[in-house]
Amino acid sequence: MKRRDFLKAVGLGAASLALPRPLAGAEKRRLNVVFILIDDMGWTDAGCYGSTFYDTPHIDRLATQGMRFTDAYAACPVCSPTRASIMAGKYPARLNLTNWLSGHIRKRLIGAPYIGQLPLEEVTLAEAFKEAGYATCFIGKWHLGGEPFYPEHQGFDVNVAGNQSGHPAAGYFSPYRNPQLKDGPKGEYLTDRLTDEALKFLDAARHKPFLLYLSHYAVHTPIQAKKDLTEKYKAKAEGLPPPKGPRYVSEGATQARQVQDHPVYAAMVRSMDESVGRVMVKLEALGIAGRTAVFFMSDNGGYSTTRGGPTSNVPLRAGKGWLYEGGIREPMIVKWPGVTRPGSTCSVPVTSTDFYPTMLQMAGLPLRPEQHVDGVSLAPLLKGGGSLSRKALYWHYPHYSPQGGSPSGAVREGDYKLIESFEDDRVELYNLRDDIGEKHDLAADMPDRAARLRTMLHQWRRAVDARMPRPNPDFNQPKKGAK
Repeated sequence: MKRRDFLKAVGLGAASLALPRPLAGAEKRRLNVVFILIDDMGWTDAGCYGSTFYDTPHIDRLATQGMRFTDAYAACPVCSPTRASIMAGKYPARLNLTNWLSGHIRKRLIGAPYIGQLPLEEVTLAEAFKEAGYATCFIGKWHLGGEPFYPEHQGFDVNVAGNQSGHPAAGYFSPYRNPQLKDGPKGEYLTDRLTDEALKFLDAARHKPFLLYLSHYAVHTPIQAKKDLTEKYKAKAEGLPPPKGPRYVSEGATQARQVQDHPVYAAMVRSMDESVGRVMVKLEALGIAGRTAVFFMSDNGGYSTTRGGPTSNVPLRAGKGWLYEGGIREPMIVKWPGVTRPGSTCSVPVTSTDFYPTMLQMAGLPLRPEQHVDGVSLAPLLKGGGSLSRKALYWHYPHYSPQGGSPSGAVREGDYKLIESFEDDRVELYNLRDDIGEKHDLAADMPDRAARLRTMLHQWRRAVDARMPRPNPDFNQPKKGAK
């Protein structure tokens, strides 16, 4: 999209292209928001979260400028529900949008029914900012429904590349075959192109308060990267010492990758990191970095199980599609200039429903408690506070995932997390402070705590009217002793 088209879309006249309108004092002080959402990035896929194979200097630098959250969670282990939770400030179970759109796998159970889009009745985060006079722009992966549920109908002035697709339809190199994104020169890389579009928007909207939602398709499959970066990481992988433990371990009926050494994935991560750096440099160049909050987050855990998953989430267990920590614990960084102490960390458990009220409060806009009912503002934490009033976090995933996960629910209260399997009613209990890898099930050792957390989980499900899976009458139970 050309700069003039951006100006028109965000409400800046053609004259603004030649002579920017001076801002009134109050408008100059309004906080801008940049929200960067990565697809399938694991908790340990950045240097500041422990990776030694992937290079993420720009994400690492962002962490030194803001607050790095160690216990941040996606509301679901797959993408669409988490994305809906960010936009609506509600748990996926309350929205009845509990699976990635078009996902239907039947085994012993038939997954719970769910809607196929973010309803237009929801007052989205973007609509709240637009009503307050902000220019709003969405760039990248949407995956919250086809027409008429696209970003431009959910509060965004500008939509670049956002449609119903959950991955790049034709891969990461132009031509893209994306009706919301004009093809670039042959061989242009999608992550770079989306960043180009973000920089155009920043140029066009810099004289108004704005919300930029940059939602990368990376690092989702297909695993494709630029040749020069791939060669760099091939050489790096060849120079690694042999792994000290197994390359894969069993996880249910699947295998979970334990080592980060995939050259193409590493190159994808590097291009994504370069995107973050380019956005940060642009904010500085425009002179607006000091009044722009920057959020960084992933929509679910790293892809580590089945079909040659390219990354490892160790020390976390499993990955995308599972309610173990590897599937839901995310890298999350927030920079709030002049407020958040640079280089700080926070271990308070937070989740993706919290972005909505947090951004509103940071921007000085009225909260909408009737809308973001499952979100809690993180502003107190960002200002240096040590706790939130919330008692527990909840998850509801009544589906099978392509990555091997099965229908289940979970609750975290303090250091303890309980997972309930819907196939066999089995529960697992873990102390995450002592056992971040969820290797030691305490359910039998602490039956009272397990029972209390299970009761909490059931009460929450009733409160949000969570839908449950049902038995599959066509499922053929393997005969006892059969292999």
